[in-house]
Amino acid sequence: MSTTGHQLLGWSPKAVVFDCDGTLMDSERHWQEARGRAFRGFGLQPPPGFADQAKGVHYADCGRLMAEAVRKPELTTDLTAALLHHFLDLVADDPVTMPGAVDLVRLLSGRLPLAVASNCPAEVVEASLERAGLRAHFAHIVVPSPASAGDTGTVRPKPWPDVYETAARLCGVDAEEALAVEDSLTGVESARRARLRVVGVGPRPDGDDAHRADLWVPTLHTAELLTWVHTWAPLAGS
Repeated sequence: MSTTGHQLLGWSPKAVVFDCDGTLMDSERHWQEARGRAFRGFGLQPPPGFADQAKGVHYADCGRLMAEAVRKPELTTDLTAALLHHFLDLVADDPVTMPGAVDLVRLLSGRLPLAVASNCPAEVVEASLERAGLRAHFAHIVVPSPASAGDTGTVRPKPWPDVYETAARLCGVDAEEALAVEDSLTGVESARRARLRVVGVGPRPDGDDAHRADLWVPTLHTAELLTWVHTWAPLAGS
């Protein structure tokens, strides 16, 4: 556990909101491959380090970043469309869950309100969770909604706080009472701005980025995480 993680040990959430890509589903590799296919389709190569820059970014923003990275802003629309097309093909053929995701979701299901807050299109999240046998455990799926003239209910993508604020509200709890589970710094920032406490999953970042989440764990089946989960009041007697 991180130093700040120990501060969570006396606290129990009233709802849990999961990210999807890279947290529940092992789909970041699909996004990487989709980006590569989209670049190659236009005879382009991404610059070094682009994968890290694009991780957790909404696909529409990622298409823009791709075009900017190769200094061809006129290809933004085409690259974005190609990116989504290739990703949908890849995830449909090979939906794989992250280590520990199925067991943790099943442990919490029916005991706490559960939601998913994702930057992916709704059809991607729904299909991925359905094929993995997880969809029925989540009462709410929150994804960004497109802006329209005069629309005051637009849900903006991470790192804006909207998806997490909306998910907590739909779960019937105050944001401060909910826990977010995230694998990307973009998602961690979104959850923090929404006032949720955050567990980061994956390699612990270097420097100040490590303190942006309340706790970092290597995987969802890390013993320390599961021990803490079993202390939550709603899990008593489980």
